[in-house]
Amino acid sequence: MLYSFSELLEKYGNRYQIEKALSGKEIFKVAHGFYSDSEDVNDLEIITKKYPQAVFTLNSAYYFYHLTDVIPKKNYLAVDTNQKIKSNGSLEINYMIKELHELGITTLKTHNAIINIYDKEKMLIELIRNKNGFAFDYYKEVVNNYREIVNELDIQKMEYYLKFYKNRDNLLTTIRNEVF
Repeated sequence: MLYSFSELLEKYGNRYQIEKALSGKEIFKVAHGFYSDSEDVNDLEIITKKYPQAVFTLNSAYYFYHLTDVIPKKNYLAVDTNQKIKSNGSLEINYMIKELHELGITTLKTHNAIINIYDKEKMLIELIRNKNGFAFDYYKEVVNNYREIVNELDIQKMEYYLKFYKNRDNLLTTIRNEVF
C-alpha cells in the first residue's frame, strides 16, 4: 500500500517510529514524501496518490485504452487551472478550465494501478481538438482505432460534452467526417 508522510505519522505516531520502520524495511521510501510497504511500486500509483485531482489524458489515455501501441515518453495529465503542478521529464501537464476538466472523468485499472482517466468519448473530442499537435501518422492510427470501436461510444454523452466547448460545431463536424 502507498502512504503519504502524514498518513505514516497517523499510523506510526512519530518520526522516530517511521525511521525505525524504514531501517527495519517494514516500509520503503518510493518518492519524495511517499512510502510503501513494498519496494516495487508502480509509477502510475505514485502519480495518482501524489496528484489525486489529476486525470490521465491525451497520449497516455490513448495508450491505456489501446487506441495506439505507441508508449508515451511522458505521462500526460490534465488538471484544473487552479492547481499548480510543474511539467518535468516524466510529466506533461495540460491545464483546463474547471468545467472541461471535470467532464468525463472515470477510473481505469491498468498496469496494476487504478487511475483517473477521461472516458473514450471525451478523449475523442480532445483528439480532434488537439489534432494539429499530433504527428499525422499517430493521429490517423488513433482515429482508425476509434472507427473500430465506434459502436461502443455513447454519442449522447459526447454531444453533451461538446456543449462545453466554444468550437463545438466544428468539432462535431470533424468527428462525424473522420470517425463515423
